[in-house]
Amino acid sequence: MKTQAAIFLIAIASVPMGVQAQNEAKTPLSEGATAAVEWQACVSHNEAATRLACFDRWAAQQSPHAAAVAPTSGNVPPVLASTQPPAEPTAPALPPASPTSAALSPAPLPDCRSGPQSALSRFWELEAGSDCGRFNIRGYKPISLSLIGADSVNTAPSSPTAGHTASYQPYLQGETRLQLSVRTKIGQGLLSHLDSAKRDSLWFGYSQQSYWQVFNEPLSRPFRNTDHEPELMYILPTDAELPHGWRLRYSGVSLNHQSNGQTLPLSRSWNRIILMAGAEKGDQFSLTGRFWQRMPEDAASDDNPGISDYVGRAELSGLWNLDKRNTLGVTLRHALMATANGSWRFDWLRAIGNPGRDSLTSGLRFHVQLFSGYGDSLVDYNRSRTVLSIGLSLVDW
Repeated sequence: MKTQAAIFLIAIASVPMGVQAQNEAKTPLSEGATAAVEWQACVSHNEAATRLACFDRWAAQQSPHAAAVAPTSGNVPPVLASTQPPAEPTAPALPPASPTSAALSPAPLPDCRSGPQSALSRFWELEAGSDCGRFNIRGYKPISLSLIGADSVNTAPSSPTAGHTASYQPYLQGETRLQLSVRTKIGQGLLSHLDSAKRDSLWFGYSQQSYWQVFNEPLSRPFRNTDHEPELMYILPTDAELPHGWRLRYSGVSLNHQSNGQTLPLSRSWNRIILMAGAEKGDQFSLTGRFWQRMPEDAASDDNPGISDYVGRAELSGLWNLDKRNTLGVTLRHALMATANGSWRFDWLRAIGNPGRDSLTSGLRFHVQLFSGYGDSLVDYNRSRTVLSIGLSLVDW
């Protein structure tokens, strides 16, 4: 009787749960069962063991895992089947990303200076993949610091124009040379008929070259000469096949001013219109040409008459990439006259340091340069000399 009374008290305490169970979906207890066992039916059992087993089955139905238990065979009591440990829950599978959401995710932008395009395409940003945008500072000519040894030095620069002969200065043949050169793209897409993958562009560049008498302590280590060269350039992609595997890559025009910023008697300056073009053969060879016409000046105020007959009217430069670290270069200038004045320059550059970008060598180079002829600087436009320079250059940045 005590057992029956305890069971009856448990049933009374569970009245709210039983009412809720009547409103929920029913779970089969055994094969062929169609309705859940209610606790009221368990009270009608006379035997204590039967009544307890009935309440156990009813309690198992209230577990959240009971609905997931499949019906068992008749050999296993339903109460045992419902009290087995529940399986470990598994994390729900994530839904596959929709094409729309994938399209909204921005793809990583390629590096416009280390892509698969050719060297000239990356330098002048001729294609969409090599376009770095406007108003970014880019390298132009190498930024360099060199030790100079020459066969002579101009201690009293002169020009045929009256008042352009300087007094003697005890300059040394050994000195240093500093070169700075930068450019920025200020416009692009000026010709709308071009293919959408090609980019014509307008650039502004500035270069500066200084000769510094750093070893000349008696003369207070002066800068012997500094040349300034601002330039406005328009570059047009001009893709065409050439013989022997060469390909024309660009053509362009430039307005160029060069002066040394000095007063008389050392003042030197001139203005030019320059036509240019560039071609490549794979990644190993490149060839660039420039032809210029000096803008006329009044003879009485011309600081450097006949400069084109000395420095030249055309320039041809070639680069040969021996491998990723070594490059040879040759530059020829010619006056295109019977006097055959001009100059030649030979360069060897070797990359040092670690690569700054994927697949490219470091932009820092050890360089050796040998120059001979006219126009090593503006103040020497009419004086030929041979110069050996050794130092460091920063290119391709």
